[in-house]
Amino acid sequence: MRIRLMAAIAAAKITHYLSKTMGGRGSSLPGLIALRVFPGTLEALVRQVPCTVLVTGTNGKTTTNNMLAGVLESSGLRVIVNREGANLITGVTAAFVRAAGIGGRLKHDAALLEVDEAAFPRVAELVKPKVVIVTNFFRDQLDRYGELDKTVSFIKTTLQKIPAVRLVLNADDPLVAQLADVGRPFIFYGLGNRIRGEEVQTPTREARFCPLCGEEFIYAYYHYSQLGAFRCPGCGFARPPADVEAHTVIAKKHITHCGIRVKDSITQVTLPTSGFYNVYNALAVMGAGLWLGVEPDRVSASLMTYVPAVGRLQRFVYKGRPVYLNLVKNPAGFNESLNLICSSEPKDVMIALNDNHADGRDISWIWDVDFETLERQKQILSYICSGKRAEEMALRLKYAGVPIGRIEVHPNIKSGVRRVLEGMGSVVYLLATYTALWPVDKVLRRHAMEVADADRLSSLPRPS
Repeated sequence: MRIRLMAAIAAAKITHYLSKTMGGRGSSLPGLIALRVFPGTLEALVRQVPCTVLVTGTNGKTTTNNMLAGVLESSGLRVIVNREGANLITGVTAAFVRAAGIGGRLKHDAALLEVDEAAFPRVAELVKPKVVIVTNFFRDQLDRYGELDKTVSFIKTTLQKIPAVRLVLNADDPLVAQLADVGRPFIFYGLGNRIRGEEVQTPTREARFCPLCGEEFIYAYYHYSQLGAFRCPGCGFARPPADVEAHTVIAKKHITHCGIRVKDSITQVTLPTSGFYNVYNALAVMGAGLWLGVEPDRVSASLMTYVPAVGRLQRFVYKGRPVYLNLVKNPAGFNESLNLICSSEPKDVMIALNDNHADGRDISWIWDVDFETLERQKQILSYICSGKRAEEMALRLKYAGVPIGRIEVHPNIKSGVRRVLEGMGSVVYLLATYTALWPVDKVLRRHAMEVADADRLSSLPRPS
């Protein structure tokens, strides 16, 4: 076995080098090669790591995983991470292979792995995680996953099979909160009260009915999509009390301040990014910290220096103007991106829509996004539609009431990026589906400069 493992690692490392040399990312292909050479590669490597944490769910996996990696690394631990978001078994294997020596030895304290919902059963069976974080469940790639009840059911079944696993669950999402019934120790996180005002848009609701008895939920308020203070009038299933709760959220100039209760104490957190959903990611990290023995103040200090991954509200500057790149892949996430761009300053927006396998071939989900909120957004000067399905994206905007004169179709991503950068607005937003994200990022880096705010923000005083 040792010889086969060494051969697999050598082949994978060569593949990684060649992929990077040719302009690729080398995030999944090395794992595929390693498993072809020796199918037991992942099992042989993971057993050398004393603690494995899996992050799964629809939105927020990459950010939550990378935030947690920063926390543990700042504590002096050596961690294995699939930072790029390659979250199938090939990407997970590639992360281990990159960390291993040519002889197959690992000297790491923990592995932090975001895992695709559909891949979760197989990966969890192999790595036997100590902690599992579940972020949320939204409709995503229906041609791959099917409806949400199917996704939730196989994650629930898998958790019941993992001995000694500890859970970190989103209390505000009824589809996640129900997983507390699997009989494993759990920590809940969420927002403690109504933090957001009434939204301009009418958000898409993913879970109208109780998963336990089928009665329609009653909500005291929503945070976004189905996340909020829910209660079932039939069986009494309701939003549970949370161990980690945010009670104040203040967003100013792309910085988010949070007052978070952890058990019985309050911790102040400053995130160097905007996006309301990032508060949930930080809360999940706080919850995981409780299971992993990391003090809340250490978590807070690490989060202040977090640098967003590619396409997670990544910030650039072009000719003095801020440029933001964000991943969009389902109605709930897209609606949150629309909330970000509907601000008062004049802006130009690019939407890059692909329908490759990793995106999901079915793009009918764009008709569930609340683009109708854009009809009166006069501060958006132009909409550049790009990618393989640029025409369909333009059609959706037309039917949403966006003035035709502001819509342009540039199927070629390079052309689309150049066009939106030369717009007349004071800020630029680029929204891209998964396989469009990396080409957009590549072109953007040729023209604009990426901004890293971590060093500057680390010196800012925390809010009292």
